[in-house]
Amino acid sequence: MSLVRQPAGDLSAADAGRRVLLRGWVGRRRDLGDLIFLTLRDRSGVVQVLFEKTRSGEPAVARAGEARAEDVVEIEGEVAPRAAAQVNREIATGEIEVVASRLEFLSRSETPPFLPEDRTNATEELRLEHRYIDLRRPAMLSNFVLRDEIAFRVRRTLHEKGFLEVETPMLTKSTPEGARDYLVPSRVHSGKFYALPQSPQLFKQILMVSGFERYFQIARCFRDEDLRADRQPEFTQIDIEMSFAGEDDVFGVVEAVLAAAFGAAGIEAVAPFPRLAYAEAMERYGTDRPDLRYELPLVSLTASASGGGFAPFEKAISTGGEVRGLRVPAGAAVSRKKLDDWSELAKSHGAAGLVWAKRSGGETTSPAKKTLGDAALERILEAAQVGDGDLLLAIADRSGVASAALAALRGAAARETGALDPAKHAFCWVTEFPLFGRDDQTNAWFPMNHPFTSPRGEDLDFLESAPGRVGARAYDVVMDGEELGSGSIRIHRADVQERVFRALGISEAEGRERFGFLLDALKYGAPPHGGIALGLDRICMIAAGAGSLRDVIAFPKTTSGTCLMTGSPSSVQPSQLEELAISPVRRSDS
Repeated sequence: MSLVRQPAGDLSAADAGRRVLLRGWVGRRRDLGDLIFLTLRDRSGVVQVLFEKTRSGEPAVARAGEARAEDVVEIEGEVAPRAAAQVNREIATGEIEVVASRLEFLSRSETPPFLPEDRTNATEELRLEHRYIDLRRPAMLSNFVLRDEIAFRVRRTLHEKGFLEVETPMLTKSTPEGARDYLVPSRVHSGKFYALPQSPQLFKQILMVSGFERYFQIARCFRDEDLRADRQPEFTQIDIEMSFAGEDDVFGVVEAVLAAAFGAAGIEAVAPFPRLAYAEAMERYGTDRPDLRYELPLVSLTASASGGGFAPFEKAISTGGEVRGLRVPAGAAVSRKKLDDWSELAKSHGAAGLVWAKRSGGETTSPAKKTLGDAALERILEAAQVGDGDLLLAIADRSGVASAALAALRGAAARETGALDPAKHAFCWVTEFPLFGRDDQTNAWFPMNHPFTSPRGEDLDFLESAPGRVGARAYDVVMDGEELGSGSIRIHRADVQERVFRALGISEAEGRERFGFLLDALKYGAPPHGGIALGLDRICMIAAGAGSLRDVIAFPKTTSGTCLMTGSPSSVQPSQLEELAISPVRRSDS
């Protein structure tokens, strides 16, 4: 009777005495002459394999002596318990080993550029170039096992709640809404282009018009924008849309989805999540992505700082800006070097500089003390409720700049002073966004979410006369200072959609050209509907405790948008361009 392959990592002391067939990759080899130890690795884990002359036979020992790291082998042998002194508590199979009687090479490996071990000195560039080796590392494999489980739980939860999984097109019409589209030339329709979807937004709304009522999709999306550690040109989102739904209905579904997803990593998401209005989040935390694992609220110091004669404060206040501060409990112990680093952090967020002051042992120290004077400095410290042992960080600038800089400083201070417990997690909803923002350079209105977000009903009369007063039925779900998803109740009336387009400077002709199919659909009985898009990559990154999205995406791009393994993007043959009627135009480096 032939043996059936056994996953190496599933073996245990209960298998002692069994003959097993193993297939996998050779890890480390210890050659003691007549006694050779190999570690064998497959997706399930690792096991130690023993080749010993009297039990394995000379041919098997000889072949084991030829084995190199990352060779693919087939091994037959018997599971044996290890002596108590030889048990390896660091691996799941550490109580046993397999005494081999046969080894066959299925594939030989050249010396790899680095060993697929979690502790590696390989640079990220080398890891990405040889991604097939990097993905063999146990930590990387674990990330993708977790990602698979998260996706499974998300699908199961949504199916149980009556959602239909529907695929929407990958080749669609270009309707740029902020980020640039990736364009795909059409060979058949010369001079015309498809676009890869930034989101299935319009299609999922049309599915609601079609009567599907509850839709979801784990969707691939594409945005041609500048990259960073938490952003990729192609990404995956959990796309959800519901008919006859209000905000509470969407929140209930999303909280169940996130509880299931993070439960795969042992992270509890306790519903209902707390809710903060956008204005409150900005005022208290300086960001619409507040990290609620710690408090550290921002305070307004404009009134107490006004009239003190300190030039940076007076300049900001006189030009319509403000002075905002952050009290850091027990922050007086923060070093001067760290404060200099924080000053650079504030500048990287647009601030002109950072003003700080400490109280310690009854003494107040601050580089601004001489210019401000004791009385003015004390007035500011009292307003911020700075006590003995505390630190005050203050920014004087335009409201948005001061908020952004202090939000970054708030996170840095929490990590430095121990206010942040990395084992703790906090979810929240941010609601009551404005419908529009205003561009500082052009003075034009832009959508805070997207142009299909419904205005609040009580604000409809202000769409033409005072767009800045119009509130949005929009919401974001946030975890640990990271936006997990953004959504809204949508516009389901064509006349309201056209009014929003006009407020955004989109003419009737342009609206018809870009979104005519949506406007037409809304005229044929569109139900009220809303939804959200959750970032699956980001959810997996947080759940896995990974430092970058690249660690939970199988074949990611670098921050310059390149794939080091395949060498893309790359040139194509002139004949391909000719077939598409495309003439390349190269931009100068200048």
